[in-house]
Amino acid sequence: MPSKKSLRPEQAPLNFGVSGLAAGVDEAGRGPLAGPVVAAAVILDDLNPISGLNDSKKLTAKRRERLFDDIRARALCFSIAQATVEEIDQLNILQATMLAMKRAVEGLRLRPQIVLVDGNRLPALDIRAEAIVQGDALVAAISAASILAKVHRDRLCNLMHERYPVYGFDQHKGYGTAQHLAALQAHGPADCHRKTFAPVARSLR
Repeated sequence: MPSKKSLRPEQAPLNFGVSGLAAGVDEAGRGPLAGPVVAAAVILDDLNPISGLNDSKKLTAKRRERLFDDIRARALCFSIAQATVEEIDQLNILQATMLAMKRAVEGLRLRPQIVLVDGNRLPALDIRAEAIVQGDALVAAISAASILAKVHRDRLCNLMHERYPVYGFDQHKGYGTAQHLAALQAHGPADCHRKTFAPVARSLR
């Protein structure tokens, strides 16, 4: 019998004692120094399964793009939401992430019976919810949400690059790479940077 960690999303058990619609929720963009944090919620159609779902970090960019279109076309419903840079700086990144997740769930066209959230924290919801560590590799709906959030945020970073090409957002997606830190040192932060994050705060001095 395979261990829990070896299960593919399509094999993952959903034994939560609830029948009916289950929404998977995940986020992208907690660690970067710039841009919003994005969350997605997905309710998959059991009668129209999507093959190849996995943690978005384990998929190539090309594969994520294909699955992004498949999920949007074949899921029962989905919602993508975000918390802004300003909200991140006001609330802190954890609370802003919870806010983005809450907005994603509330944006679903259908109301789920249970919400399955990747990680060990839950947003404030009026629906039963379960936090699942490594859920993006274990539960298909969470995998789908991770892909929607990742692709959507990467596209936002490409738009940020068009506006602020000196930072290279199209390459590092806002993470604190050597290239990004050097650009911060040379040019200072843009309005899309998270001013409360230490490397950005240091560049303000």
